Parts: sequence; C-alpha cells; structure tokens
Amino acid sequence: MGISDRRKLPIGIQTFREIREENYYYVDKTALIQRLIDEGKHYFLSRPRRFGKSLFLDTLKELFEGNEPLFEGLYIHDHYDWSVRHPVLRLDFGIGNFKEPGYVQANVMTQLHTIAEEAGIAPHYDTAPECFGDLIRVLHRQVGQRVVVLVDEYDKPILDALEVPEVARANRDFLHGLYSTIKSNDAHVKFTFLTGVSKFSKVSLFSGLNNLNDITLDARYSAICGYTDADLDAIFAPELPGLDRDEIRRWYNGYSWLGEEVYNPFDILLLFDKRLFGAYWFETGTPTFLIETLISRGVGTLALDNMLGSDELLSAFDVGHIATEALLFQTGYLTIIQTEPRGSRTYYRLSYPNQEVRQSLNENLLNHLTGRPTQQAEHSARLYDLLLVNDFAGLKSLFKAFFASIPYQWHTNNEIANYEGYYASVFYSYFASVGFDIVVEDSGSDGRLDMAVRFNDTVYLFEFKVVELASEGSAMGQLQAKGYADKYRDLGEPIFMIGVEFSRETRNLIGFETALA
Repeated sequence: MGISDRRKLPIGIQTFREIREENYYYVDKTALIQRLIDEGKHYFLSRPRRFGKSLFLDTLKELFEGNEPLFEGLYIHDHYDWSVRHPVLRLDFGIGNFKEPGYVQANVMTQLHTIAEEAGIAPHYDTAPECFGDLIRVLHRQVGQRVVVLVDEYDKPILDALEVPEVARANRDFLHGLYSTIKSNDAHVKFTFLTGVSKFSKVSLFSGLNNLNDITLDARYSAICGYTDADLDAIFAPELPGLDRDEIRRWYNGYSWLGEEVYNPFDILLLFDKRLFGAYWFETGTPTFLIETLISRGVGTLALDNMLGSDELLSAFDVGHIATEALLFQTGYLTIIQTEPRGSRTYYRLSYPNQEVRQSLNENLLNHLTGRPTQQAEHSARLYDLLLVNDFAGLKSLFKAFFASIPYQWHTNNEIANYEGYYASVFYSYFASVGFDIVVEDSGSDGRLDMAVRFNDTVYLFEFKVVELASEGSAMGQLQAKGYADKYRDLGEPIFMIGVEFSRETRNLIGFETALA
C-alpha cells in the first residue's frame, strides 16, 4: 500500500455502517466475532475508555441483523449464515446525568419504549425489568428468531455517581435487577454481550447473571479491541511514512490482557491526523478522582511502576470498595506486563503501558501536589536542560525550589510525607513527566537501587534517604557500598551516582552528593 491508498481516519466514529460505506480505515475483528458465536452465548468484556467497545457492539448489531453488504471482504462474510436475521435489543448508557437520583430508571424506560416503538410493540409494563423481559419475549415471537442483547457502557450509571455513594448504590442495585432479566429469559436470547470500563464484583452486580463468560483476561480475545503492531503495518501502512515507527511503539503500544499487546485506537488515529506525538487519549478525560485517590491513599508513583495484583484484586471494584490495583488496571493506567504463578494462585505484575501514560499521569500528580501547573511546566523544562549538561548544582537548587513550593498543609494532611517513598516518588514523577527512560528499584546482587535514569548516553543512579538531622553521606555511602553501578558498566556510558537526602523537619533536600562511578 502507498500514499495513494490512504483512506479517511475514523476519528470518533462508532458506527460500523458509516465506516464501511464512507471508505474509512477498518481493522477486521470479525474472525473473533465468529469465534464468540461458535463457542458461546453470553459474554462480558471490560476495556478502558476509547478502545473501540462501542464500534465492536455496533458491528455485532449489523451482523445479527443480517446486513451482509457491509461485511463484504471481511473474514466473517464467507462463514456466516446471512439467511437468518435476529432482532437486536441494544441499551447504551453513554449519555445522561446518572448522578441524579432516579435518572437511570427513567433513562432505561425511555430506551426500552423507543425500541418497542420502532418494532411496533406496545409496552405492557411500567417497571424496567418487567418491560425489558416482555420486550425480549415479544420480539422473539414477532420475528421468529431469538433476541440478541447488547449493552454498551453497562457500568457508567455507577461510575458517574461514585462521588454520590448513595446514588451509585441505588444505580447498582437497579442495574442488578435489570441485567438479571437476561438470564431469566434465556430461552428467548440468542447472544448477549455487555461492555464497560470496570468489572464490578459478581456479588454486587452480576449475581443474577452468573452465566456470563468474562473474556476480559482471555488471551484469545486480547486484541478484540485496539490495534496490533500487525494492524499498523498492514492496514495503516499509508500513514506511516514520516513517522518514527519505534517512537509510535514506545509512545502508544503496550496494553496487555494476557495476549498480544495493542494500541489505543484513539491515540493512533490522532497521531496519523496531526503527525505529532501527544497524550491524546490521556487528555480526553483522566478523572480527578483517580489522582485524588492515589494521593489520599499514599500510593507513590514508584509503586505504580511495579505493582503486584491477584486476579481477585483486579476484580475488586464496587461502590465504596475500589482496590487501587483494580482502579488503575481497569481504567487503563496500568497494564499486565508479567504473569507470576505462585502455588495455586496467579498474580499479575502491573506497570505503565507506554510513554504517554507514564509521562502524563506523573505530570498530573505533580500538578496536583503543587497546585501550580505553570510553575511545574517551567520546572520540568529546566530539569531537562540541567541534566543535558550535567549541572548537578542546578539540579539541587531546582529540587529544593520544587519541594519548597509544595503547600505546608499538604504535608500536615498526608502521613506519607514523612517517608522515604514519598520523596523518591516525587523525584520519579519529575523525571517521568519529562519523558526520561527510568528503571525503579532495579535489583542487583546486593540489594535494590531506588532509581536509574538513562539520558543522553549517560546513566544516573539515585539513592534516597530521609534523615532526622542535617547530615550528608549515608545515601552516597550505600550507592558505593552496594556496587549498583556494576550492572551498567557494559553499556560503555558515563555513570553518575547521586545520593539524595531529605530532612523530616524541613521537608526538603539537605544532601545532594554526586560522584562518577
């Protein structure tokens, strides 16, 4: 494919028909759809926002309604019985003010009445679960084929109301009853697919729909949403000239659900449109509550780069009980980088998926700490310039100024400010927000190094200490005694050791020693 083969970029388009009829790029996911149909009936999928879940559901809708011309040239076209057409009942919670008490009930009734009206059916019930079940049964009788039930953003009425817990719980309980209707009408249902960002515990939301097959962490379906490396090289080949392929991979690839890694489609499409690297996905809606939750729980950014979670933890998501690991994983800010079986249990090692998330999340955390984004941007630019010329005296002054800018009341309201991990995390966030290549808690034969940074063909090794009195030396002493530099010597690059010490009393730097290893 060449430049002449370029098509339109489907930025923000979630309608399968429009993409196929208007000559947009389309990544064929229909082989996976065929597998779903062949091997099961009721499915659930959790993926972060803007990963193409709505487009996938719309593709299912067009398929089951038998709109064959839209699928010409795709895998499933020659593997599907187009003579059978199923009625499709699709609920979409993409819009609405779900913080308002009782709104979700009215929203569902409006959607059900609209579907009934389009099918020429007169609703017989005024309550949502009963109306939902009746509609499934009547559609089955009317068409003569079982019904396909699709639910998009099933969890949004709960997520939107998390700041109003009593409304969130009421919305959860209502949806529990609504979704239970699907199981009680199983004889009338051909296929079910529910999607959302979060995976609420089965006890709280899905106990009435316990026949769902959760394919969120099924390696066979890891690329069911998102683009793979092969997709970029084949489908989007006309867009690649002029862009650094390795940088595309570093910036945007890396999301993993135990199978092939994928890119967020929104990032890739905006990159191809603007021809510039940017935090396109991150900037479309990073929730304030995420940043505030990390700060309030004392979760340092060092921990985010190497977090361990079990399958149970990654699913521990409910109103008033959201595990940090689940929050970060399900919303897409951390991803699985390694599976670690231990006895009869499986654990997952989590980290940032790519440069976009690492850099942007840390920048947002720093902005939250200081409350001064403009000043923070100036500090980050200065950090880059100083490290470029190895001006360590300037670096010490810069970090002293930054820690001094953190409001006193933040320290008094946060116990973590007394611990080493807090200061190390702030350092890490500073370097990560600029985009440096960082390794945290790098293991050696004699311990763990706090932080290693590679930049401009140079290695920088950091060790952090919090001390009671104004005295220097212990951080640098540990760096030298532990021999952390040894594993980096094969790189053939200059290695600087930097021992950084903080005072609990002044809450600022009191020591900043450097030495060439």
